Amino acid sequence: MNNYMDPKEELIMKLVHYFITEENYEPMIVNGVKNEIWLENLEAPYKVIRINSNYIHNNDQLEFDNYKIKNVTKQIKQKTLTFNMKTLNLLLDVGDNVDLTNSKTINNYKITDLKDLRNDNNIAYIFPKLKTVSLKKDNSFDTFIHITNDINTKSAEKNKRFESIFAPKKIIVTNILIILNVILFILTMFNDNLFNTLILDPYGVRNGEIYRLITSIFMHGSIYHLVVNMYSLYVIGNQLETFLGKLKYLLIYLISGLSGSLLSCILTNSYSLGASGAIFGLLGSLLYFGMHYRLYLGSVLLKEIVPIIVLNLLIGFTFNGIDNWAHIGGLIGGIFITMALGIDNKTQKSTKINGYIILSIYLIFLIYLLIK
Repeated sequence: MNNYMDPKEELIMKLVHYFITEENYEPMIVNGVKNEIWLENLEAPYKVIRINSNYIHNNDQLEFDNYKIKNVTKQIKQKTLTFNMKTLNLLLDVGDNVDLTNSKTINNYKITDLKDLRNDNNIAYIFPKLKTVSLKKDNSFDTFIHITNDINTKSAEKNKRFESIFAPKKIIVTNILIILNVILFILTMFNDNLFNTLILDPYGVRNGEIYRLITSIFMHGSIYHLVVNMYSLYVIGNQLETFLGKLKYLLIYLISGLSGSLLSCILTNSYSLGASGAIFGLLGSLLYFGMHYRLYLGSVLLKEIVPIIVLNLLIGFTFNGIDNWAHIGGLIGGIFITMALGIDNKTQKSTKINGYIILSIYLIFLIYLLIK
């Protein structure tokens, strides 16, 4: 019985093992291919890594090979809203007369051994963990089993993290927010003084009544206004509370509402009220979250979230009586606060720090414009 792998098969296994277990790439299903492995990680410099063991014997075949890559990556771009789709094309069998030129989006690379990648400064800079990969030649069946087990373990861990985020959870914060909005609506129906005290009054805010920046996002002028906003909050809030957790979700709601109120006070002199600024912040947060999971949510972003945002902003600019600046302020605030709080298993610490800095500068600038 032959317990040894072909050297090329061993190289493929080690490459797949490294990119999946160390660089968080995931296998792709590409129809109509043979002797090729496709991996993707939309957070990495190379969004796609393609390992091709087919023989490339001339420049025309390489050109056709790259054309096929462009077609596949074009579909991924459309599905995931990814604009910069760079591919590392690892070629294991290339003729000596083939000119491996690179394009703006495809880096063709001939590889016969893992040392080829490690010794390339550009590749090693992007993938520094390559230094930890064993270069020892071991093409035994035991190595195959070890690599397979590692890949399966890594995949199981990813699935567990995925389920922890997307699995249905008990919704608490959204329900409390809805109840609070309804209670305040009922109370202010019979108390005009309370109503006038809590709505957003730019003049009052400039004269020290800063509480209005928050209280106004829980106020509504009519039953229709309340129902529309609470339905939107229920639909969007349920999703976001599930994805991000209760504390993050509550902070996003409040900071988005604050951001919307500030921008409204700066750019309008009219009274304003309603939860729509905070709800737009939730849409911004969902947009930011979806971009980090666009492999799964890309079509939802393209067909639902983005059109909802654009359509509602257009309606706000078309019809009178809609505080669109509160919507825009909430949307911006929702994106910035979500960037600062981060997406579990996706956002790096440096990105969170940048998010806090951007959010702080943004809010301080709005406050400066308000009081100057």
